[in-house]
Amino acid sequence: MNLSAASMREICRRAIAEDVGSGDATTLAILPAELEITAHFVTRQDCVCAGFPVLQVLFQEFPGAVVLEPHVQEGQFCPAGSNLASVRGCARTILTAERTALNFLQRLCGIATLTRRYVQALGDSQTKILDTRKTTPGLRLLEKYAVWAGGGQNHRIGLYDRIMIKDNHRELAKLCGPDAIPHAVQACRQHYPQLEIEVEADTLEDVRAAAAAGVEYILLDNMSDAEMAEAIRIIAGRAKTEASGGITLERLPALRHLGLDFISVGALTHSATAVDIGLDFLG
Repeated sequence: MNLSAASMREICRRAIAEDVGSGDATTLAILPAELEITAHFVTRQDCVCAGFPVLQVLFQEFPGAVVLEPHVQEGQFCPAGSNLASVRGCARTILTAERTALNFLQRLCGIATLTRRYVQALGDSQTKILDTRKTTPGLRLLEKYAVWAGGGQNHRIGLYDRIMIKDNHRELAKLCGPDAIPHAVQACRQHYPQLEIEVEADTLEDVRAAAAAGVEYILLDNMSDAEMAEAIRIIAGRAKTEASGGITLERLPALRHLGLDFISVGALTHSATAVDIGLDFLG
């Protein structure tokens, strides 16, 4: 997943405005403008690295010149104690940007690290791990980037780039008459013919209706392993399959050779723990 410079600038400017406001009073009072230093981003935990493209943009948004030099690649596993990157230049800029930079880096490395654990739990399976829209408001692009860096794949970005007919859509579609799934699929094809369609199926009857309607994806929601195996048999290649709901690391070994195309996991973004990373200053 590529992050555009424009999207990163917008996110960084909001973060700077939130934290710095009219100025870093403490740093401006203590440090002379001409002081230059070197500092290192050091991880205190094993992690998968993600986020330095964002930090490159972040430091450019400050008036004092600094140079950020990553020492690792995005998506690289880094053991505890690794020096992830160095930053050299204006001390005021580095100290003022420190917390915002660490907030981004710790959060994105946490998501990438958790994603890697899910990907590795699938072993040699052809099934792919997907993220969801359960992201921090305003940070979706960054968090989905971190999933990609961790070896996962991105589901739809928002409500606009894929049709997903969920349970509430189906329930409300029933107000328009019986056969809610065929009705909803037909309406979506008519209004947005350029978009692929996914139907969330709670039961095997939903699966049959979605497959018959000719959708591109069928989401098997909160189904048992046996129910998913039967759903895959019913679909018989007519649509891509996605499992979601109740997916844990411990459950993945039982699912990896079931024949699923995708497994989506909201926990990748809504429950990832930030990695403990520090900024160590040198003279």
